[in-house]
Amino acid sequence: MHPHECAEFDDADVKELRRLAAHPNVRAIGETGLDFHRWHVPRDAQEAAFAAQCDLAAELRLPVVVHARDSLDAIALVLEAHPIPAGVMHSFTGGPSAAGRFLDLGLHISLSGIVTFKNAEDVRATAAALPQDRLMLETDAPFLAPAPQRGRRNEPALLVHTAAQVAASRGISVPSVSAFTTRNAQAVFASD
Repeated sequence: MHPHECAEFDDADVKELRRLAAHPNVRAIGETGLDFHRWHVPRDAQEAAFAAQCDLAAELRLPVVVHARDSLDAIALVLEAHPIPAGVMHSFTGGPSAAGRFLDLGLHISLSGIVTFKNAEDVRATAAALPQDRLMLETDAPFLAPAPQRGRRNEPALLVHTAAQVAASRGISVPSVSAFTTRNAQAVFASD
């Protein structure tokens, strides 16, 4: 349950998520996490819902897709107290130091079109510094279209721009980025 929607999160929601997660096509719990940018839901309610979903993911041995907006320190504290089997920091916007904290917790870092934005030097530094086996790409469609399509509706076809920026940041080819990020996503979201 997204942090914008968790104001009334309770045991019945955990029960329903457990039921839904039993479907054989379910590959993760999420998008869940914390969003301290818009404050749609009070912090304590967000943290309780996020912690409960991390506990459920651990119980079910599923990775977690983590939403973190203006909340990286609080996210790390919840994850330290409620360890998960695997996870992805969704549309990550932090620098290499912040990324390192989540790598230490066993998560992958996923970069979106933000890496192409003019003012995203920290995200490009993260793209360059991440271990190859922990980096993933995403669209976050319909949001965050990469430059040169910024401001338009995002779609999977635009991921090529994100991959190109990550490749440039790392000094490698786009096909190389495509190959290892695809392997990483398959490993995180594989079925048993």
